[in-house]
Amino acid sequence: MKKRISIIFLLSTINTFSQTIKLSDTIEMHINKHNTMFVNAIFNEKDTLKLNFDTGTTELILTNDVLNNKLKSKTELYNKLYNLQIGNIQYKSKVYNAELSGQGTDGRFGWDFFKENIVEINYDKGYLIIHSELPQYVKFDKKFTKLKIEMWKDLFFIKCEIKENGIINNNLFLFDTGFQRTAMLDNDLLKEGQFPTEKMKIIKKVIMKGAKGNEIPVITANLQKLQIGKYILKTIPVQITTTQKPLKDKNVHILGNEILKKFTVFLDFKNNIVYMKPSKFYNEKYIDERKNGT
Repeated sequence: MKKRISIIFLLSTINTFSQTIKLSDTIEMHINKHNTMFVNAIFNEKDTLKLNFDTGTTELILTNDVLNNKLKSKTELYNKLYNLQIGNIQYKSKVYNAELSGQGTDGRFGWDFFKENIVEINYDKGYLIIHSELPQYVKFDKKFTKLKIEMWKDLFFIKCEIKENGIINNNLFLFDTGFQRTAMLDNDLLKEGQFPTEKMKIIKKVIMKGAKGNEIPVITANLQKLQIGKYILKTIPVQITTTQKPLKDKNVHILGNEILKKFTVFLDFKNNIVYMKPSKFYNEKYIDERKNGT
């Protein structure tokens, strides 16, 4: 299972049995003030749950509190397949546990539920739409920027550019709707690219909690520029890892939902392409900007 900092930390290498749909399935999607995106789902034909759609993980993960106190039937972890209805489609998945999930949710499910389809994350209308084919208009809409999906194990990444004081780094970023903040930069990758972190303005130093309750020190500092495809975001408050890492055997940057919600997104898992264009949140101030009155 996947481990990473903040609220969400599980990696599974076991694939969910996804189903290919013939047309489109539109699912009502919600996003709360913490940038947690979630949908309602029915687990095991009995329990209605609020689940975070987390592209930074795989399989179905429920919190220990939900497993122990909310479900109507005892759940066998790790081995048994259970039905999970999302929208009009029934999926099958094994179940994993975690201590924490995004605020206001009972757990999360990964991108691999839809690995044979195209996922539209429409923050403007509040919909998660599962398509069997990429809508034709996406290919001809010049507002969309097109990025290649690059896989590593069961995770997917896109390439982004960061800039500070004239130094530019191009790196792969984990595409992670489950991470609630803007972006998390890996200190070792920054050192490797001779990125001038010492010149970034520090906003705060905090202790974040891992899924097991472990404490992880994180620095928040302003990044001069982040470029995603043809779109450039400026003065972004980002987190910089110091000790524990999201993944044990790979240094990675993470692109989180506070940035991703600034775009309408199509995840084309058939052709390994991401399409992104600005949403209504594109010019919205970041949480740390609002807290600091800037």
